[in-house]
Amino acid sequence: MIRLLTTTACAVLALSGPAFANKVFVSNEKGNTISVIDTADWSVLTEFHGGNRPRGITISPDGKLLYVCASDDDLVRVFDTETYEELYTLPSGPDPELFVLHPSGNPLYIANEDDNLVTVVDTETHTVLAEVPVGVEPEGMAVSPRADFVVNTSETTNMAHFISTADYDIKHNVLVDQRPRYATYTSDGTRLYVSSEIGGTVSVIDIAEDGTPTMNQKLTFEVPGVLPEWLQPVGVKVTQDGSRVFVALGPANRVAVIDGESLEVLDYIIVGQRVWQMAFTPDEKYLITTNGNSNDVTVIDVAAEKPLQSIQVGQMPWGVAVTPN
Repeated sequence: MIRLLTTTACAVLALSGPAFANKVFVSNEKGNTISVIDTADWSVLTEFHGGNRPRGITISPDGKLLYVCASDDDLVRVFDTETYEELYTLPSGPDPELFVLHPSGNPLYIANEDDNLVTVVDTETHTVLAEVPVGVEPEGMAVSPRADFVVNTSETTNMAHFISTADYDIKHNVLVDQRPRYATYTSDGTRLYVSSEIGGTVSVIDIAEDGTPTMNQKLTFEVPGVLPEWLQPVGVKVTQDGSRVFVALGPANRVAVIDGESLEVLDYIIVGQRVWQMAFTPDEKYLITTNGNSNDVTVIDVAAEKPLQSIQVGQMPWGVAVTPN
């Protein structure tokens, strides 16, 4: 069921709806389900079983396959995005949490929280290509636009590890703040953002032409009336042109808006309770957030930087992915 915020918001959606209808897939961590939303009218199409404790979620470049980290099953489940049928599973280590696909769609790089390894899996042969030892409690994963490096963040070691995709060796380690949860590159590959949940910061790391990282600065957040310990950065998304950076602030129930050039915090968007992960629609008109404690997602108008509506999904929504055009 859709809960509209205002009549005005409804009118805005009607006038500025996406040119192409896409599907939004939301992993419900506690409900063990995947919710599917149609961006044409923001209706919930269906909900299907996603394995035990589904968290990380992504879609193949051709839009045909949905990959889900079934954390308590210790594997990755793969579904058809049209029929929602489970097609097969892929191996991983214990407690896979987040992963990232190579831009070509193969291989898949998986962070396994319980064994301090990044598992590299061939998505065509369904075999493990490599296991890369990293820090304690690996979570965040990002691949550079040139696909020469894949980055893993380790929650307890408080580092971002830069792994060469050529030989799966760690070439660089960058110390960040406490409990790094998410990492993402800008589309040109010149910058990496790493969120630190307990540290309350986002590390801005500049990337040289050869892939060498250098810490630029650490962004902090301050919201009147919100306790500092509630400002817990988790998901991070950057627009294609790099002009805006959006940061999910967990129990602060807000998404920070950052100027990608000046790195100034411009505003805070109020969303649902315990905002976790985020995903753009392909045209970047909308940003969808998962709100774990209110069991809903928020649709944000990216240009206006305002919330438009909330949509009820399953229990404890965690990850979100949108099909490409």
